[in-house]
Amino acid sequence: MCYVTDINNFVSSISPSKHLHKNSSFRENFNSNDKFFCSHESLLSHSSLFLKKSENVEPIIRVQNISRHYKVGLETIYALRSVTLNISKNEYVALMGSSGSGKSTLMNVLGCLDTPTGGEYFLNNVDVSKLSDNQLAEIRNKQIGFVFQTFNLLPRSTALDNVALPLVYAGIGKEEREAKALKTLQDVGLGDRVTHRPNELSGGQRQRVAIARALVTKPSIILADEPTGNLDSKTSSEIMDLLSEIHRNGNTVILVTHEEEIARHAHRIVRLKDGMVESDTINPDPIKFTSQISA
Repeated sequence: MCYVTDINNFVSSISPSKHLHKNSSFRENFNSNDKFFCSHESLLSHSSLFLKKSENVEPIIRVQNISRHYKVGLETIYALRSVTLNISKNEYVALMGSSGSGKSTLMNVLGCLDTPTGGEYFLNNVDVSKLSDNQLAEIRNKQIGFVFQTFNLLPRSTALDNVALPLVYAGIGKEEREAKALKTLQDVGLGDRVTHRPNELSGGQRQRVAIARALVTKPSIILADEPTGNLDSKTSSEIMDLLSEIHRNGNTVILVTHEEEIARHAHRIVRLKDGMVESDTINPDPIKFTSQISA
């Protein structure tokens, strides 16, 4: 699970330059505290169907033997070990694993929030493992939308202003960004909550604001890190329905979770253990929509 507890880290995920946010007036508004198994035969059958469907599709994400290690004093921590993974456009993939499995590190690398120690990472045929910090920040702003467990909304800003924030860093004028933010809030069922601040919204509504913020720049990839971790079961179901609808509308969705029930919404489940891919399987029976989006 990836917690963003510093305004610099959070805004860097949506701003086109890591330098733009250092003196931002938004800083004062930030509040950092605010079994599924299938048979071998079934797996082979569904895998072959998936491969036939995807064999002529260029992967939107191509990870080849990436590793990530950290130095902690005299000790070396190996968070990822030779991970190879392809994700095609419009896939819905769940990354699963217990604490320390490497799933959050992998999400950070896929989201261009971190760079691998070794190996190659191609995003839309661009080798992002060799890009500068500013180039990575531009990719995050334009191509990737982030959804965090803790929402990471600016507490003194309205829902509209929170959703419009990535457009500020994209250099879009006020009238256009407010129109785009309003349309995106309406799309997630919050058209009547645009002037509400986070403390005036329920947990599910806050997460929908966060999802709208992730969608407003029309990214090709949505990265959701434990998006239901702070929600009750009914609200969790509604949020997962929303993510499924986003996938159905053409986005690639990558979900990080440790919950089997949540992972079963995805069409493919990648399990990590000790920094390596333990299994990569097709989900032959993903959970279908269970509720309609409502305010």
